[in-house]
Amino acid sequence: MNGMENRWSLQRRLSRRRVLQSAGAVAALAVSPIRFAAAAGNADVTGRLARYMVAARSTALPPAVMLECKHRILYTFGAMVSGSRMRPGEMAVKYVQELGGEPQASVIGARFRTTVINAALANAMCAHADETDDFEPVTKAHPGSSVVPSALAMAELGGRSGQEFIRAVALGYDLACRLLMALGPDLVRGGSRSAEGTASTFGSLGAAASLARLDETGMRFAISYSAQQVSGLWSWVKDKDHIEKAFDFAGMGARNGVTAVSMVQAGMTGVYDVLDGAHNLFIALSTDPKPEAMLDGLGSRFYVTETAIKTYSVGYPIQSPLDAFLALRKQYGLTPGNVRSVLVKLPTDAIGIVGESAMPDVNCQHLVALALVKGAVSFNDSHDAALMLDPAISAQRAKITVEPDAALMDPAAPRGAIVEVTLTDGCKVDHFTKFPPGTKENPLDTAAISAKARDLMTPVLGTGKTEKLIKLINNLETLGDIRQLRPLLTK
Repeated sequence: MNGMENRWSLQRRLSRRRVLQSAGAVAALAVSPIRFAAAAGNADVTGRLARYMVAARSTALPPAVMLECKHRILYTFGAMVSGSRMRPGEMAVKYVQELGGEPQASVIGARFRTTVINAALANAMCAHADETDDFEPVTKAHPGSSVVPSALAMAELGGRSGQEFIRAVALGYDLACRLLMALGPDLVRGGSRSAEGTASTFGSLGAAASLARLDETGMRFAISYSAQQVSGLWSWVKDKDHIEKAFDFAGMGARNGVTAVSMVQAGMTGVYDVLDGAHNLFIALSTDPKPEAMLDGLGSRFYVTETAIKTYSVGYPIQSPLDAFLALRKQYGLTPGNVRSVLVKLPTDAIGIVGESAMPDVNCQHLVALALVKGAVSFNDSHDAALMLDPAISAQRAKITVEPDAALMDPAAPRGAIVEVTLTDGCKVDHFTKFPPGTKENPLDTAAISAKARDLMTPVLGTGKTEKLIKLINNLETLGDIRQLRPLLTK
């Protein structure tokens, strides 16, 4: 037996000993994970997280959490399917097809399968091919677009059940958002790093490791391989085509997390405690880390219930402005003829994202002008670059001003917006949307989520397959093998 095998054997024996010594605590975790985490003290963040990850795959989710998790899964499937026919998705699919590889997992909208790593990469880029995927308002993470594709690839490989799939997705959301809470999302961005890219690797890790059924030692190593790959720069704001952005936000993290897990499955060993002690992940990426935030509320607070599902397929900071403007338009009968000017007030950190973007679905002035002219913002219109040159819409865009408002930097409502409209007769009207539809404070029900998914998927899959897929995902906990979805994932 060589040195590496000796180390692997020793660490597995140590892991088994720790599990036996803490059997009572692990049993308690199934009932109250947060009490277990608190009792463990401040040391060994890696181990406490790894043990929770092991336990989570066999611990039932509360019914309300399961429902919200299915909503996010269905919604992300809608984003993947629609994104597979957009340029970033098409290019990702073409890229992984050329890579070849063992046919382990499906590529959405395509007639071939590829490796789990390549499938996760392509499907994640499809999920963030535009601004359809969900969003966590506090951390600004986009967990669904990396977590769900990673879970799909790994579940297909192992023939896992719908129940396991749901639990894996919930765990992925928890790891994605909690990593940013531990680092401090503003501190991450303050260092010119992409919080979205940082979160997506750990989101993918959580989903993939759960479905791989890793033990505690395997979880520790997978955490370490993921930590080494955490990456992403704030430079994505300069991307004009949404192609690199699809990789930065989703594809990169999905690839990284699934890669980490597959390496451990292949028997590779790694660092046992990457979240603890000298040179740990937290101190490497943050000037003021809060490691306990990685564990705080695990098993009682589920981030999959807290992300916002977008009513409009546009950049999230534009959800509230559109909601506010369309409310005013309906209430006061606003038209291009009776509107003199529109002032949109946004949180200060949103201006650089949706101010004067070259992408139509991330340009606030353009989308409000579109809403004024057409009375709605459809998926097709929000992605039609030609409309940015349309004279009628350009004329209305000249009336619209977007400005930062520090008063809107509210941690409890971080993406609210105020819209003030001045009419041609001098009258002024305004509306404040604190929580747009789709947020946890203003949630959408199953019928509304299904309708949104239907609009996104039907043009690609057709009516029959779309309806079957919606029905299966809404009842996902009854599915014996996730591979039953395969016939429905392409037209």
